[in-house]
Amino acid sequence: MPAFRALGVPKIKAVMFYLRILQGGVKAAFIPGDAQRGKLLFLGKGDCAKCHMVNGTGGFIGADLSYYGSNGSVEEIRAAIMDPNKDLDPRKRTVVVTTREGRQFTGVARNEDNFSLQLQSLDGTFHLFWKADLDQLEFLPKSLMPSDYGSVLSSGEIDDLVSYLVRTARATRQMQASETQSKREKEDD
Repeated sequence: MPAFRALGVPKIKAVMFYLRILQGGVKAAFIPGDAQRGKLLFLGKGDCAKCHMVNGTGGFIGADLSYYGSNGSVEEIRAAIMDPNKDLDPRKRTVVVTTREGRQFTGVARNEDNFSLQLQSLDGTFHLFWKADLDQLEFLPKSLMPSDYGSVLSSGEIDDLVSYLVRTARATRQMQASETQSKREKEDD
């Protein structure tokens, strides 16, 4: 298979268009909601930015969501917000550590082996524990992400949040592709 760069921009776009036809969609899927209101929810009422980051803004205990909206359908993203514990990756479970001194830490396990655990607590701090020094280590069957968005946010607000995530991911990917193309064109000169 030849390097894609050798095809040139018009042929690459033609191949991409053809692949989209094969996937069954040439039109962009309808995205309900208002992305601007979604951004305000992400940064405000929804408290998403407390844990998640989008394009450098927000927290970092949760996943970076800059590209998240391009990884699934609108329905899948909505479902992940409404029920974050469904199909939960075991590595994303909430961890509660109690030391022998009675101090308790809650967060996400970032590294673990037979002897130690590195935990990132809710405030973003990393803690290293020797398992022999712990009174209790508990992996809860739930995510740190709140599971009550269905009652905290209206259906329209969830649509706004989904719209923000999808449109942000598209814009981020488009900007990245444009920058990559500009670099390639400069290299070709």
